[in-house]
Amino acid sequence: MSNRGRRVCPVKRSGGLDNRMRRWVQNPRKILAPYIKEGMRVLDLGCGPGFFTIDIARMVGRSGRVIATDLQEGMLVRVKDKIRYTELADRISLHRCKENTIGLSVQVDFVLAFYMVHEVPDQEGLFDELATLLKPGGQVLVVEPPIHVSRHAFADTIGKARAAGFIPVERPSIFLSKAVVLKKG
Repeated sequence: MSNRGRRVCPVKRSGGLDNRMRRWVQNPRKILAPYIKEGMRVLDLGCGPGFFTIDIARMVGRSGRVIATDLQEGMLVRVKDKIRYTELADRISLHRCKENTIGLSVQVDFVLAFYMVHEVPDQEGLFDELATLLKPGGQVLVVEPPIHVSRHAFADTIGKARAAGFIPVERPSIFLSKAVVLKKG
């Protein structure tokens, strides 16, 4: 997904996305436990340095899979370095998305889009593509930072998701965030 004209966290500053303080206030397991089960195939969209990816891989277990995708090759290298020589390497596939498409053809049970949708210029195209990637009944958790995304902009994002056939089913409370769970209709 394109980052032209948008603020995308540079790889050299990605340590701020993956640290103990953040883990304390935005614990991946607590946030994702209601949605991710063993054996699922999960897309970590805009995975960055893998803050959520590692925990997702543990949650899906040996029979599940995680596709960690990012626009920046450097972010994927960070994830690869974390999982090298671990059993998680067999559960996580790394995928570099293209400028205007995720570029996958496999179907998934769940998509995590944490602090990244606001960086995508063509949100309509993003949600249309996610609708083709999700299995029937699949869900997307969209979480956005309140600093970068106003209440109006978040409502607009939800409207674009609705236009692609998604139904908002929940508004989870996530610290320092605006969040919605979308279900494929």
